Amino acid sequence: MTPVLLSVSKLTKSYGARLAVDDVSFQVRAGQTVGLIGPNGAGKSSTVSMVCGLLRPDAGTVELDGQQIVQGLSEAKRKIGFVPQDLALYEDLSARENLKLFAALYGIKGADARRRCDEVLALVNLLDRAGDKAETFSGGMKRRLNIAAALMHDPQLLILDEPTVGVDPQSRNAIFDTLEQLKAMGRSLIYTSHYMEEVERLADHIVIIDHGKVLADESPAALFRRLPAQAALRVELADPALPPLCEGIRALAGVKSVDADGGVLDIGLARGEDALAVMGFLERQGCRPLHFATARTKLEDIFLNLTGRSLRD
Repeated sequence: MTPVLLSVSKLTKSYGARLAVDDVSFQVRAGQTVGLIGPNGAGKSSTVSMVCGLLRPDAGTVELDGQQIVQGLSEAKRKIGFVPQDLALYEDLSARENLKLFAALYGIKGADARRRCDEVLALVNLLDRAGDKAETFSGGMKRRLNIAAALMHDPQLLILDEPTVGVDPQSRNAIFDTLEQLKAMGRSLIYTSHYMEEVERLADHIVIIDHGKVLADESPAALFRRLPAQAALRVELADPALPPLCEGIRALAGVKSVDADGGVLDIGLARGEDALAVMGFLERQGCRPLHFATARTKLEDIFLNLTGRSLRD
């Protein structure tokens, strides 16, 4: 097993009478991508701010590579790259000038700065736009330049807070490609997002936070095992599904749930292949499916099961 790079232990943070982060603990191993997800107001932003050393915890510790992260200057904080949700760029400077400014903040100058600029611009596929001002960039290009800025000092851990907000699908895929390259290079990532499909694609470990508490801290495979239904089958019938038909389906091996809405059946299955038995049963009953589709359990299903379906404002 790879060594632990980041250790977050019993973090707590209150704002007046409101407890925003309540005894949060998790780890990030070398080369691991951890998806940090939760509803609005769950405590993600406060947790990330404390991990970066931008916010002082009321209690608990954050250690990176054995060094404690605290507010102010510290050697441990130099090992972190942070990509905030709000763009941190100077619009009237070129891409290269923006990166040189960030390099200077870390004491990187001269030939080293020029070399590193070229490396990170190539990584985010912006090398051909190095001399163009950031104000001429699309939203997706600015997001990619934001990531490049966080990589200038070659951090061991990159923390990304909603890095694809407001970008088009092509830019989103370009960001994914960059992050997958970083992972292949052995970098550790913390990725926060409201888009479950993004976390599902990128993360090999997932931490779910709600009401300031950790509800899950597991691999995707372990999370999926939490739900009895691992797959789903939706069938649209020509006629309404009567209770005896639903009861017959519910009695089949591998069927975990049956919901009927007129002629539409939503069936939870233990395995995807259990759909064959259901379709065979419907054929024997003389039912005529107009349409059917199968799907596997998604991270969104697990997320809603753990955090509830109520709207958060």
